[in-house]
Amino acid sequence: MPKAAPSSFPVSALFGVVKPSGPTSMSVVNDVQLLVARSKLFAEADKLAKIKGKKIDRRRGKQGRESVKIGQGGTLDPLADGVLVIGVGKGTKKLNDFLGCTKEYETTCLLGCETDTYDREGARVRLAPWQHVTREQVEAALPKFIGEITQVPPIFSALKMDGKPLYEYARKGIPLPRPIDPRPVTVHSLEVVKWLGQDHSFTWPEKQMSTGEKEALEAALKGIQEDPTIKDDPETVLNNANPTAFVLKMKVSGGTYVRSIVHDLAHSVGSAGHVSTLKRSRQGRFVLTAGEEGDQECVSWETFEKALSDVGDVDADGWTEWERQVMQHLEVV
Repeated sequence: MPKAAPSSFPVSALFGVVKPSGPTSMSVVNDVQLLVARSKLFAEADKLAKIKGKKIDRRRGKQGRESVKIGQGGTLDPLADGVLVIGVGKGTKKLNDFLGCTKEYETTCLLGCETDTYDREGARVRLAPWQHVTREQVEAALPKFIGEITQVPPIFSALKMDGKPLYEYARKGIPLPRPIDPRPVTVHSLEVVKWLGQDHSFTWPEKQMSTGEKEALEAALKGIQEDPTIKDDPETVLNNANPTAFVLKMKVSGGTYVRSIVHDLAHSVGSAGHVSTLKRSRQGRFVLTAGEEGDQECVSWETFEKALSDVGDVDADGWTEWERQVMQHLEVV
C-alpha cells in the first residue's frame, strides 16, 4: 500500500468505505466530504483557513464541500451495504476503473413474492407458490446463470427508452415501443452459501401495487409479452407460512444486475422472488476482508460516523482517529 509522507500532504487518493444499509451512496459521499474538506490530509492550507472554526452540519452539508473534489466508483442501492470506493482530488479520475471491474456480492433471496423493483423496497407485484422449491432445485438451475449471459433490466429502472425512463412507461401505462434491450454480462461464479428455509425473520414488503398500478404495468408490457396479466396465486395469498429464503454468493462483471439474477432464478424454479439483503464484498481490489494479494480493506462507517459527531483529539503528529484509519487504508494517486 502506498504511504503518504508528512511532507507530501495534501494528497489525492482512493480508499474504500463500508457503506451501511439505509443511506444512499451519495449521502455517504457527502458526509465523508465534510470531514475530508476539513483535513490537512486532503485539503490545502488556504482552504482549511476559510472553514476553520465552522462546525460540521450534516443538514447543511454543502458548506465546505466544494473545497475538495470527491466522488464514488459505483453506486450501491440504499438497502445494500458493503464496499464503496471513494476518490479524492485526482483520485476521482480513477473512479471509472471501478465501474467495469469484477465485483462480489452476497444476497438473500426471499421466495414467493415479486416486487416492481426486484427488491424489498419495492411494492408487491404478485405472489407465487414457493413451498415446492428445494435447495437441490435452486442449485440445479444455477448453471444457466453462470458464464457470459444476457440480462433484461427491470422495467422499474431509470434506464431510458426513446428518451423516457422505463419506470415512466410502467407508472403511466404507456406501452413500451419495443422490448427492453438485453445486456451482456459475465457471471464468474454463483453458489448457494446458506439455505435458510423458513428459519428467518424476512417478510414480504407490506406495500402493494393498487389495481390501477397493476393495470398500468400490464399496459406498458402489452405488445412485448404474450400475456402481461399480473395476478396472485390464490393459495399463496391464503398461506400464512414463512416463505423460503436462501443466500447467494456471486462474482460478476461490472454492469450486472444482482436483482435480475434473483428475479430470473426464482422464475426458473416456478416461483417468484426478490432481494431482501445485498452486500458488496468486493469492488476490484477493495474488499471487506482481504484474502488475495493486493487486496485493500475498507474503513468502517462507524469511524466516520463517530468523527462527524465528535472529531476527537489529535495525536502527537496532529492526526485524529478517523484520519489515522484512512491513512492505513489509503492508496495515494
